[in-house]
Amino acid sequence: MADVVNLRQFRKRAERAEKEKTAEQNRLAHGRTKAEKSLTRALNEKAEKALDQGRLEKRADVSEGDDRDGHS
Repeated sequence: MADVVNLRQFRKRAERAEKEKTAEQNRLAHGRTKAEKSLTRALNEKAEKALDQGRLEKRADVSEGDDRDGHS
């Protein structure tokens, strides 16, 4: 004789498992602490500042369309 299964409980168990899977995906995608967010922000700002420090300024006497070095 087969075991009797309550379909309502089976359905609810399946729904809970699906919600837990979705919650785990959300934790991986969005679940960062305030310290982790501020560290990432600080590292990005530092990298941007280092990039800006190495940037060469355009000369004022050279216009956008004037290409003196032969490159187009």
